[in-house]
Amino acid sequence: MRLDNTQARRVFLDRHALAEPPTGPAKGAALHALIERLGFVQVDSVRTVERAHHMILFARRQSYRPENLAPLLRDRMLFEHWTHDASVVPMAFYPLWQLRFARDKVRLGRKWEAWQRHDFAAKFDEVLSHIAQNGPCGSGDVGTDEARSKGGWWEWHPSKTALEYLWRAGALAVTRREGFRKIYDLTERVIPEGLRAQRPTEAETIDTLCTQALQRLGFATPGEIAAFWGHLKPAEVSDWAKARLASGALLPVQIVAADGSLRKCLTFDGLDVDAAPAPPNRLRILSPFDPALRDRKRAERLFGFHYRIEIFVPAPQRKYGYYVFPMLEGDRLVGRIDVATRRDAGALHVTAVWPERGIRWGDGRQARLEAELARLARFTGMERVTWADGWRREAL
Repeated sequence: MRLDNTQARRVFLDRHALAEPPTGPAKGAALHALIERLGFVQVDSVRTVERAHHMILFARRQSYRPENLAPLLRDRMLFEHWTHDASVVPMAFYPLWQLRFARDKVRLGRKWEAWQRHDFAAKFDEVLSHIAQNGPCGSGDVGTDEARSKGGWWEWHPSKTALEYLWRAGALAVTRREGFRKIYDLTERVIPEGLRAQRPTEAETIDTLCTQALQRLGFATPGEIAAFWGHLKPAEVSDWAKARLASGALLPVQIVAADGSLRKCLTFDGLDVDAAPAPPNRLRILSPFDPALRDRKRAERLFGFHYRIEIFVPAPQRKYGYYVFPMLEGDRLVGRIDVATRRDAGALHVTAVWPERGIRWGDGRQARLEAELARLARFTGMERVTWADGWRREAL
């Protein structure tokens, strides 16, 4: 079986809910169904326009508003934990995280002891007792007598490290966010009892996670399947794939990359290529952390689009900018845009637009960009869109 590049892009975008008009309801059960379809949504603190999780959902449902997400967490339809990064995940998947809890309990204990160089394990009982007696808390509510230097991620005091470790190991759960600060509670107060009681075996967990990942990717290598949820070992996925290939449940498929090369992948028997529609010819501004772009190498193979976020690159060395957004039009990534809110001025401000090589930036494409920016301005509560002098740039 072989998928040409257009077929592969359309299957991939369809699985990522980007092959349909971004219309329809985006709260309550409808929003939960969208997140379930994606598998998870990464959360991130950077807010040059809006935070990543909100941008991801807005790109797929433009009736979505940031206040729509919190009720799903409050009503225990989602839980927050780690995939490849901090994410919100449908609550039904919680039992599948027991394997991750067990592995992180061992792995992070060793790693963080060497990293932090303090005895955070000595704070476990104190932190758990504090939450049991006083209720949910954030990192600023514990260890108030502990030394702090510069603060932030790299300056965790022992009690803050204990909180994060106990969350990653499953003893605590995030009950809500205040601003972007995690508020932790005892797991039994957050996760429904029926889900906590479920303990799938390691084999059951691996089978379910692999199946669910491949369903959401359409086609993938074992390595891409392992990376989807972030807590499977490549060897485990390879063994799973070999067994499913032998039974006929999986089929090998060749994917034609954007450069014409072939890549061997796996797919489910019965993949209906024709069911993947041609995406609407509208332009969407995607978060750098969009699920369709999370695996940068796969996005480059499929779309011929090389993307690296430059937050941690020193300003003089940046090729594009601090936080530049990819632009999707139909089934192509056509360029990138440096845009940010200027909240004091009530403006969504465009600093630069770079079309990809070979993309003609005519009046029609400009009109589609302006229409998307107008929607994005309304989404962020901005009154207008402004443009820097010299915003139009040549492809790099």
